Amino acid sequence: MKATTAFPHQYLEKMLHTEDQHLRKLHGLVSDALKEEELIVKNLMDNTKEQSTTGQRIADQVASFGGSWTFIISFGVVLAVWIGANVVMATKAFDPYPFILLNLVLSTIAALQAPVIMMSQNRKEEKDRKRSENDYIINLKAEIEIRNLHQKINLLMEEQFQTLLDVQKYQVELLEEIAGKKK
Repeated sequence: MKATTAFPHQYLEKMLHTEDQHLRKLHGLVSDALKEEELIVKNLMDNTKEQSTTGQRIADQVASFGGSWTFIISFGVVLAVWIGANVVMATKAFDPYPFILLNLVLSTIAALQAPVIMMSQNRKEEKDRKRSENDYIINLKAEIEIRNLHQKINLLMEEQFQTLLDVQKYQVELLEEIAGKKK
């Protein structure tokens, strides 16, 4: 009787030891994956911290102001005052009716403002490109991690299935032994 109870005890100890090893291996894989994920996140955070030159900051501010309602309304008011003053002053106007000086001022503003806005848009486009590259890297990493998880789950299922088969085989042997003793 002691031989039959020693065998199940040894068998169960072996099974528990094997399960413990599998869990430790999985824990190590998961912690490695988490460390890699933290590294990717840190790299993304570092990429957003970039130094911009004075010209770039001015271009961003001009583009921000030039595309705002404040600019549109204030510019409309200046144009209305300019035209109104020249119409009221009639003969003594500093820029009479065809408003040639006004056209020159508007053309100069447009000529200076357009390249500055283009510079700002180019910088924003570069930032968007870097952001999309980072998104691609993260999506690729997520896809790889999902594949790895599928493989790990499949491995676990295979190992668990084999363990269940071993346990079932052992139970059948015990049942046959018990059935043999009863006869």
